[in-house]
Amino acid sequence: MNKTAMILAGGSGTRAGGGIPKQFRKLCGCPVIWHSMHAFKQADPDTRLMLVVHEEWISHLRKILDAMPQAQHYDYTIVAGGGSRIHSVMNGLALISQDGGYDLVAVHDAARPLITPAMITLGWETAMRHNSAVPVVPLADSIRETYPGGSHAADRAHFRLVQTPQIFNIRLLKSAYGKIDPEDVPSQLTDDASVIEAIDQSVTLYDGIPENIKITTPIDFIVAEALMHHRNG
Repeated sequence: MNKTAMILAGGSGTRAGGGIPKQFRKLCGCPVIWHSMHAFKQADPDTRLMLVVHEEWISHLRKILDAMPQAQHYDYTIVAGGGSRIHSVMNGLALISQDGGYDLVAVHDAARPLITPAMITLGWETAMRHNSAVPVVPLADSIRETYPGGSHAADRAHFRLVQTPQIFNIRLLKSAYGKIDPEDVPSQLTDDASVIEAIDQSVTLYDGIPENIKITTPIDFIVAEALMHHRNG
C-alpha cells in the first residue's frame, strides 16, 4: 500500500509573528514543517512527502531544508499552493496517482508540528480498515451556543475538536474533491472531512492527542517548545 503525506504549508501565518510564515520558523532548532516530515518518516520510512507551499516561499523552503544536517534530510515533492486550503489540497491531489485503489493520502497542517509517529500509525491503520480516519479530541472547556439575542450552555460531551492528519483512501478523496467547483467553494468546507461528507459519505474518527496543537499565535510557539522539550526529556 502506497502512502502519501500531504503537508500543507501555504498560509502566511502572520498572526504567529516572527516576520516569516510560522511553518518556516525554527522550533527547537528545526523548521516547524520539518517536525511533521520527521514524524511521518518515523511512522513509515516509505511514506511519500508532498509539501504544499505558497509559490513565493518555495525557494526559501528548499534553502532551509537543504541547510539541515544530512542525517535529517528527506526526499520530498513541492507543490504550489492555491488561494485557500481547499485549493491547495486540490493542487496536491492532482499530482497523486490513484492507480492503486487502496492507496492512502494523509492531509496534515504543517502548523501542527507535535504530531507523533504513534498517532500517525493509528491513523493509517484506521483508514486502511474504513477508508477514512479523522483525529479528534474531547473538549476540556465548557461551551455555549450563541444566537441572535442570547446564548445557552451546550453539552460538550457531544462535541469534539478536530485535528490533522486526516487520512483517506485516495480514490474517495479525489472523488469528493472532483465534485467541488474551484470557482465557488462552499464556505462550510473547512477541512477534508467536510468535503467527504458533502458527497454523503461518512467519516471514521480516531483518537488524536491533546498536545497536537496548531501554532497560530506567538504564545503557541512558547507552548510548543515547552511540550517538545518535555517530550524529549
